[in-house]
Amino acid sequence: MKMPVLDKNFYPMIKALSDFEKTVKASGSSVKVTLVAERSGGYNYVYTYDALEDGVNDALNFRVAERLAKTILWVVGGFKISVAGSKSVYEYLKKAYTPSGLRAFDVEFMSGVYERPFEVTWLKENEIPETKGASMRVGGYLKGCRIGFDAGGSDRKVSAVIDGEVVYSEEVVWNPKITEDPTYHYNEILTAMRTAASKMPTVDAIGVSSAGVYVDNKIMVASLFLKVDKSVHGDYVKNMYINVAKQLGEEMGKEIPLEVANDGDVTALAGAIDLNDNGVLGIAMGTSEAVGYINTQGGINGWLSELAFAPVDFNEGAMVDEWSGDVGVGCKYFSQDAVIKLAEAGGHVFATELTPAQKLKEVQAMMDAGDPLAAQIYEDIGVYLAHTIPFYAKFYDIKHMLLLGRVMGGKGGDIILATCKKVLGEEYPEFAALDIGLPDEKSRRVGQSIAAASLPATKE
Repeated sequence: MKMPVLDKNFYPMIKALSDFEKTVKASGSSVKVTLVAERSGGYNYVYTYDALEDGVNDALNFRVAERLAKTILWVVGGFKISVAGSKSVYEYLKKAYTPSGLRAFDVEFMSGVYERPFEVTWLKENEIPETKGASMRVGGYLKGCRIGFDAGGSDRKVSAVIDGEVVYSEEVVWNPKITEDPTYHYNEILTAMRTAASKMPTVDAIGVSSAGVYVDNKIMVASLFLKVDKSVHGDYVKNMYINVAKQLGEEMGKEIPLEVANDGDVTALAGAIDLNDNGVLGIAMGTSEAVGYINTQGGINGWLSELAFAPVDFNEGAMVDEWSGDVGVGCKYFSQDAVIKLAEAGGHVFATELTPAQKLKEVQAMMDAGDPLAAQIYEDIGVYLAHTIPFYAKFYDIKHMLLLGRVMGGKGGDIILATCKKVLGEEYPEFAALDIGLPDEKSRRVGQSIAAASLPATKE
């Protein structure tokens, strides 16, 4: 099996699960374990797998259960995990998902998103529910005068779009992640909206693409407000996009429909519009790993798809994510952190004063100069991705995959793509025909703004 050269201990989740299945079969007896993640609206996701009987190898049993529960939670989202089939697995997960347990970060995050305490409950076999999913149409509305706003971490983009054509677009550098006063964010967003509005006869709708988690256009979790004291400004931040749209509407003497969506979903939507097809998984490799998905019906599932926190490496000694405290999660494999990690593993020494973004640029410059270490870094990321796609495909029905973000820029991105396709075809022939590509520069810039502007439906 082809493995990364610079990360010799990489143990792909898909291989770990395959090895576990073999161990279970070899044991001669097994038990079916069911994990159910429940989220708002009565929606749930049900996952059943064969596990070892209690007492055979509890350490392995618990780790597999914990990794699967963690994955499901960050793919789908939820305020509750229910367990059936193994009381010991249930007890382990119940202890892990407490404010002082192994998954304390997850508990706090999910409690904040769904605004209710997180819990782990036991289910009897006859209580296991049927999966109840959602598919909500999002975007694709192009009629009228629309504003598309894209809230990036280092620059904010806004476009004025009339009947699907961009008539004005701008990018402005801003510093939301290091600013404590949320009025800064509010005024910057409002200024962008006013600028776009001034380029059109009217504004019929506003669409926002922004990193984070959004419920009913409310900001539940977003890194843009990292330095803002939520205990003081929580409600102000939560309703920011709603209030900006309301103020602009008051200035224009009309109510303006608003739709806010995760930037990953908007990226996938832009791809679906460009491809004129559905079943699109978009992965942006930048500061972190941002993911969005347009399902095969052309809608969104209402899932979190925060795969930056979902495990891709079963190796217990894998790199630690500083924010969540977990190991082996996506943000350390499909981001600038992955480039830095592999460069250092290959013996490269960065100047201590460089930011992660500057370190990425240094490796990109090495790549342009034909440095073999740089080429190996990008090849290894391609190997990571090839082994991760079959794992992601357990949860997403993928027809097309779009790769974006700063890490995919330049010659390095071409190496990632070529390596991924080659290894995928060799190791997982059932995925050899999967359409994997990079959108062109125009689609990345203009397509994203059109997709954001197309988010809200309007009254005919």
